Amino acid sequence: MSDSSNKGVVLITGASTGIGAVYADRLAKRGHDLILAARDEARLNALAERLRAETGVKVEVVKADLTDKADLVRLEERLASDPTIDVLVNNAGAAGFIGFSTTDRDAIDRLIQLNVTAVTRLAQAAASAFVPRERGTIINLASVVGLMPELRSPVYGATKAFVLYLTQALREEFPAGVRLQAVLPGATRTEIWERAGRDVNDLDPNMVMDVDDLVDAALSGFDQGELVTIPSLPDPADWNAFQAARGKLAPNLSRRYPADRFRTA
Repeated sequence: MSDSSNKGVVLITGASTGIGAVYADRLAKRGHDLILAARDEARLNALAERLRAETGVKVEVVKADLTDKADLVRLEERLASDPTIDVLVNNAGAAGFIGFSTTDRDAIDRLIQLNVTAVTRLAQAAASAFVPRERGTIINLASVVGLMPELRSPVYGATKAFVLYLTQALREEFPAGVRLQAVLPGATRTEIWERAGRDVNDLDPNMVMDVDDLVDAALSGFDQGELVTIPSLPDPADWNAFQAARGKLAPNLSRRYPADRFRTA
């Protein structure tokens, strides 16, 4: 991810459109060879052809549906065994904005498979290679929805809260040489809205970020060493205060006796 002469290969999931495609563009322009994975092989090939022509980097295309166990395992094995891969951008994901009680249970299962299971398994596969050599980068795409249950997207928000927690907890476990970042976009102008049955144009345009701006901000946050990057947040002190408030709870979250207000005569 640096501008040094030793640039590792980057594997990007969900790379055919939106955030993943812009990550591919920006990282190719930084000189990284790429492995692009997604379901839409035609779009992947078109993107790969453009990036090869514009930047001269090597771009490999892998057609993969991360809700398909066989496809997922193939990517895991590649991450775990290929010593040239130095960066995983865990971007593939889906949104879901339908009410919990009326959502098809199989749709919920697919959402969890893509947003939680695949993200976790790919991160673990990458870690199995990165941690022993104490070098590598895992970037996980979460969402501000994971911080805001008031937005009433219970399953999607919960999956993104999981991604944030996973990234923060891995920072506690991994050696410093393995870099981690959770990126928490707000509303971003991508095809994810249409796929979830929503029109992004129905939102206040002042709340919707262009995808190029989103990725550029995320990479700037990475370059600045941020573990958690919220591209739309003006003052990082607000996030630090949130973390400090959470930390203040820690001494009282596990104690020998219940709090006084729960004691009965």
